[in-house]
Amino acid sequence: MADRAGAADAALDAERRWVLALGGFALEIPGATLVTHEKLPAPRFNFVVVRRIARERQTSFFEHALDHYFQRALRPTFRVPVPVPSHLAHGLGRFGFRRRAERLAVLVERPRARSAAPEFAVRPARADEFESIAAFWSVERERPELRTALEIAAHHPNPDEALVPVVAELDGRAVAAALVYRHGRSAGIHLVSTRSDARGRGAASALVGFVRRTDPAGRPVHYSMFADSLRLRRRLLRLGFALAREYAEFSLPADAELSLPPPGPPTPPRWRPPRR
Repeated sequence: MADRAGAADAALDAERRWVLALGGFALEIPGATLVTHEKLPAPRFNFVVVRRIARERQTSFFEHALDHYFQRALRPTFRVPVPVPSHLAHGLGRFGFRRRAERLAVLVERPRARSAAPEFAVRPARADEFESIAAFWSVERERPELRTALEIAAHHPNPDEALVPVVAELDGRAVAAALVYRHGRSAGIHLVSTRSDARGRGAASALVGFVRRTDPAGRPVHYSMFADSLRLRRRLLRLGFALAREYAEFSLPADAELSLPPPGPPTPPRWRPPRR
């Protein structure tokens, strides 16, 4: 159990560093880490990893966290370890956040490999393909920023890290893509995506199998992946991953207003200096 907890911590650290490698940043506050990417506003790059927040300190926590994102017009996702403390669930609900029906799972690989589906040719992406594969993960207005971030992280990595985009081809056309990021001895397989006309044929499984078999970003101790649905979790379990940790995810509805509620009428100070 301790080994799995350590692997989950390593997976979360590698994920945070992956966002940093793409141009984001992380802010540590008591009880949580705020991961932020101002130019890529998707929830995948803007989330709060909650650890433990005391009931008496949750008001300050929510004010700091929400002010950090709302000032930047970002909609963060809150990840809260299960079981979710009742005071945090109530506090998030008071600010308009709703709990997703499915949990977010952190999975780490078990020591066995899988073979890629034979109909797919899987390989690292070429430098001239970064523009086209960025379309797998971004809308058009965000694509230049993501492409630039990929080029910098892939071609000019910091010491002891590597980022490699990987594609799966069918009949000479890229039908699936993923990002492999390694920091030190931990690596994550991120943003596994398949074109709609090629889904259900094993392209994503071929990508994951290729990465685990060939270590395109260098050999890590283990790979990790994140699953936000039970269907994806079951698939990864069949591919040789094991559940390491679960989070409940809280997010804002699309029509929610990005503002903090008014603090209420002024009140006298709760503490006064002693008087003679």
